[in-house]
Amino acid sequence: MTIIAQSMWTLEGSDTKMVLHSDANCFYASVEMVEDPDLRNQRVAVCGDPEQRHGIVLTANYPAKRMGVKTGMANWQALQACPDLVVVKPHYNLYLKYSKLLQRIYKRYSNEVESFGMDECWIGLPYDEEDAVCIAEEIRQAVKDETGLTVSIGVSFSKALAKLGSDMKKPDAMTVLGKNDFKEKCWNLPVSDLLYVGPRTTKKLNGMGVYTIGQLAALPHEVVARKFGKNGLMVQAFANGTDTSAVAPVGYSIAPQSIGHGATCTRDLEDNYSVWLALDELAQDVSHRMIATDCKAQSVHLFVKDNAFGYHEYVAPIHYPTQSAAVIAQAAYEHFLSDYRWEKPVRALTITATKLQPWNTPVQLDFFGDFLTSDKRNRLDRAVDELRCRFGKDIIKTACQCARPTLLATDKCESVKMPGMMYH
Repeated sequence: MTIIAQSMWTLEGSDTKMVLHSDANCFYASVEMVEDPDLRNQRVAVCGDPEQRHGIVLTANYPAKRMGVKTGMANWQALQACPDLVVVKPHYNLYLKYSKLLQRIYKRYSNEVESFGMDECWIGLPYDEEDAVCIAEEIRQAVKDETGLTVSIGVSFSKALAKLGSDMKKPDAMTVLGKNDFKEKCWNLPVSDLLYVGPRTTKKLNGMGVYTIGQLAALPHEVVARKFGKNGLMVQAFANGTDTSAVAPVGYSIAPQSIGHGATCTRDLEDNYSVWLALDELAQDVSHRMIATDCKAQSVHLFVKDNAFGYHEYVAPIHYPTQSAAVIAQAAYEHFLSDYRWEKPVRALTITATKLQPWNTPVQLDFFGDFLTSDKRNRLDRAVDELRCRFGKDIIKTACQCARPTLLATDKCESVKMPGMMYH
């Protein structure tokens, strides 16, 4: 695979490259309001299905947010905060359609358009700040006219600061963070506002007396490296405006670092066999995605959520790298059997294949593994996957899946982690 080291095009005579970050405001709720005008003057929240045990708020419009409705809140809590809330079930195909419409608009202005979820995109521009601001305004108006949605756009000289800018003023707004004024505008903001600074990192930084972006920027590099490693240095570069990551060109693809599937179970699982059924089903999906991306895994991570919302994590190495659903499920199940204490029933499970490598990577043989059996298992799973792609997912099932109905909610969560969202 070719690594693209710099942008695919530049404007002759320009010595400044700007980045836009466009974020669709209350995306799911906004799409629902565009599709159903009767919702426009009401407080609206798009919520998961309680019958599938996913009864939480996915997003809400601004009138609902002003009443205290927040993303991640349970449906009943949202209705307590806002009794006249209109609850809408999600329509993911509809959101995907509008996401593509947004990208189509962005691609008129640049061939560097990098998605960051359904509702967010970076747009690379080879113009100076003044021209970039004009283009951002054009994009904002085009989105409103052509889709009925609104976007908030951050304009800056780096991806991280453009992302920060789009979060600073909402809805339907634009924020410019230039080289001469970004410190004044953002260094007093909470460090948690910065890209990739999650709750755990925030807590750790707060424990060191670091509460603002400016304080992070001022930390000695050796302290950041010792406490947080290379990711910490990357985030500090964001804070200082020294990151030089490029926006990925349209069509750019990169091999995934991990592939995972997780789901909340339709009921709490109280025995090992039920857990095996769920793991077997999740592993089928993981295997399919690995085959589709021509990679294999040498390790499996199992995440277990109990019915008290406690989390348990197990790591299972695999002797020979594999794509096989059976091998992945068995590795996860063996660690579950040996390590899970059954203090509480299981509510949700996630299997993630990690330590990925290309399918054609040579394998080092040894005396302790059965490579021939592993190879046959991989070839069998690839044949099964080909049949499912041609004739449907249900054309072939494992025996245990035929005997029992699914224990997983239908809206399973897929995750594909790429090796860094910033392209240098």
